[in-house]
Amino acid sequence: MDADGLSGPPPGAVPAAGPFRRPTRAEVAAAVGRGLVDVIGPGLTVLFCGFNPGLYSAAVGEHFARRGSRFWPALHGSGFTDRQVHPWERDELLRQGIGITSLSNRATARADELTAVELVAGVVRLAAKAERYAPRWVAILGVTAYRIAFERPRAVLGPQPDRLGPARVWVLPNPSGLNAHFPLPALTAEFAALHREATRPR
Repeated sequence: MDADGLSGPPPGAVPAAGPFRRPTRAEVAAAVGRGLVDVIGPGLTVLFCGFNPGLYSAAVGEHFARRGSRFWPALHGSGFTDRQVHPWERDELLRQGIGITSLSNRATARADELTAVELVAGVVRLAAKAERYAPRWVAILGVTAYRIAFERPRAVLGPQPDRLGPARVWVLPNPSGLNAHFPLPALTAEFAALHREATRPR
């Protein structure tokens, strides 16, 4: 794996070249601390940035890999993709102008296991990626993550004053199923607001 983590799935990940098999409990438990390969390339419309990988995703080696993840239907329903893309379809995501990364590339069972220092440091790495690959927008998935990482405790959803390299920043709800404030239709509507802005002619 190179310095940007672009060369393939992490060591020990469950193979995920197609519809992947469900990892065992032991494989999920063994994924603590494991990272994921970024889905990233030049000239993206939006680089989506999650909090950090969950253990299931880290075990499989793909972002938002758990069956029933709301990220994929929200992405499609909002107009970002012309069909519902699967976690292992990295090339298809890039073709449609979508990338995925994380503030912290350390898999944990719960997001609250990450420290504020770790998240703030993640912004520095995220800014370097934005400088290198120049996405039009960086979308942070979770207002709590944004408030901590960017040290903006009163931030709300939507466009932000920050820039990461040439990219503007937008905050979306966390697509986790545990986020009861945003059922799928409401989550999709928030994604759609970004899609309208991100695809507006320059």
